Amino acid sequence: MKIISIILIFLLIGAFYIISENNLHLKEQEELNQFVSIYVSWIASLYENSVSITGNMIKMKWLPENQ
Repeated sequence: MKIISIILIFLLIGAFYIISENNLHLKEQEELNQFVSIYVSWIASLYENSVSITGNMIKMKWLPENQ
């Protein structure tokens, strides 16, 4: 439950950051659409980066080499 709470807080902070950096008020439909577009793009980049990091971690040699 703690992990889910931490993830939700992280996503909420990210949403507030996007709103403040782009000066969005979310009262108009156009600004709301812009927010959703930026937020989904950010989530997609988080996913792509985590896949890349996981792939690189798998390729690393974690065991000591025999000499």
